[in-house]
Amino acid sequence: MSSPVLATKLFVPARRPRLVPRPRLAARLDGSLEGGHRLTLVSAPAGFGKSSLLADWAAQLARREPPVRVGWMSLGDEDDDLAAFLALLAASLAGMDIQVDGATLAQQRDATTAAAAVVNAVVRADGLRPGAVRVLVLDDLHLVRAPEVHEAVAFLVDHLPAGLHLVLSTRSDPPLALARLRAHRELIELRAADLRFTRTEAEDFLVVAMGLTLDAHDVDALEGRTEGWIAGLQLVSLALGGRSGGGQAHDFVRDFAGSHRFVLDYLTDEVLDRQPAPVREFLLRTAVLDRLCGPACDALTGRTDGTAMLERVWADNLFLVSLDDDRSWYRYHHLSADVLRARLSARDPDLVADLHWLASRWFAANGYLVEAVGQALAGSDDERAAYLVEDAVPLLRRSRQDSLLLGWIRALPRARVRVSPVLSLVCAWSLMLEGDLDGADARLDDADAALAAGRADTTLAAGWAPTGDRRRQRLHPARERSQAGRGRPDLGPHPAGGTPGGGPGPRPGRRAVPRVRPAQGHLRTRRLPRQLGCPRRAGRRRARHQPGLQRAPAWRRRVAARGPARPCPRGGVRRVPPRHDGLRRFVAAVP
Repeated sequence: MSSPVLATKLFVPARRPRLVPRPRLAARLDGSLEGGHRLTLVSAPAGFGKSSLLADWAAQLARREPPVRVGWMSLGDEDDDLAAFLALLAASLAGMDIQVDGATLAQQRDATTAAAAVVNAVVRADGLRPGAVRVLVLDDLHLVRAPEVHEAVAFLVDHLPAGLHLVLSTRSDPPLALARLRAHRELIELRAADLRFTRTEAEDFLVVAMGLTLDAHDVDALEGRTEGWIAGLQLVSLALGGRSGGGQAHDFVRDFAGSHRFVLDYLTDEVLDRQPAPVREFLLRTAVLDRLCGPACDALTGRTDGTAMLERVWADNLFLVSLDDDRSWYRYHHLSADVLRARLSARDPDLVADLHWLASRWFAANGYLVEAVGQALAGSDDERAAYLVEDAVPLLRRSRQDSLLLGWIRALPRARVRVSPVLSLVCAWSLMLEGDLDGADARLDDADAALAAGRADTTLAAGWAPTGDRRRQRLHPARERSQAGRGRPDLGPHPAGGTPGGGPGPRPGRRAVPRVRPAQGHLRTRRLPRQLGCPRRAGRRRARHQPGLQRAPAWRRRVAARGPARPCPRGGVRRVPPRHDGLRRFVAAVP
């Protein structure tokens, strides 16, 4: 069972009532649905109004006759994994009457196969509604860096039928064949030069939409100094909102200068200092959240008016972006959130960690696992983050979100991972798949040491997630089999007839061999003699010097005689030095 898709990630952002009309850009977007264009790319730095432009265009498409169906995907760091991306994609397509089995799609390990299933589903939907036009928007694609996700997107761009048009919104160009699409006239591009406010649009925004009293010279000065940067003009309008007289506004515009970073800091100070104390404290305390709702804000502020405060901040146009039509979930503008967090860290650095802890506890209690782990990591609460990651291992492994799991583990300090048997075992498995058998062997040693320390110190074991016997079931059999398979006298059968781990020893007259499973995808043991590059008689000759091995099946004798195996670049296996015994442990330990 995969983790549920957050519904707000599928909603088109709410359209602001004071949005400046941009017919020149809407016309270019309308043209992307004609003339055989496959892709529309909206690429520009932060603060150029990419999401607002596409949300306004989506609202216009919905008012057409017949209406154009629009699917929206708000991507985040948690979607930097093929399984999570495919689950979100299936949910977005379902909103456009394109039926894809989300559970089956999320289980796909191959990006091309998964993307082909999506293309087939679109073709079937076109057959049911011939001539229907659908638009799929992938917002904030720059937050997704996994190569397999970009491979799936590239396959969609190359094979989507005419009934579905793809729109990508990003701060940096994705790894797609843009030059080829451009040469074939299958691509529409909107860049920063296209998105920046013109002089007329800047005047409409400052004077008409924001209601500021500015003359033509002031508008020219602000438009020139911000170079049409929409976020900068919005911060200017907020700073000018408390200056009622025309002379004060003119003085502000005249003194408005400096580098980009100092200008942003100055404007933020001007805006924050002019807010009432309760609003200012609310903004600072809740800035640690990536997504906000009333109850989450209450957990951080210790008050009960979080929903009312969010509505007030939204109405005052202060930094906030609505994520759904019901206005239940919000987020801060990315640049504004960065500045608010910097201001909070400078004012009270100890409070930042406490707020992250409160946020992590609230998200965990309400079932938002990804957000809970992210808040614990952001607050440098390594102990809590490790506990949450341990508890999430079964769910993430079942839903094939291994990249997300490994990303969390890499974010933890190595010392914290080494004292966790579960996390050490996950690291060992990933290193084995990468071919680093020495590293995998070291992580197994860490898991053994952690288990021993936990038995000696119950307070240490109390800090582990309640995974119970799962650690021992996966680790101890691997130890026992590897010890017996290596035939080491000091680690062999226990004097009492058992093994050091308490299990039964080998039967008299037989020597135990590692239980290698030929069904494992990375091992093809039945092809072993040919892959080793040695004649079969070499294996028999070595077996004669170890008579006990001749009782085992032939392929097991070869494995024990030649040592463990590892994947070859062209498939199959090859012999590795005897010191790399970590593979024996893993093959025996994996359930």
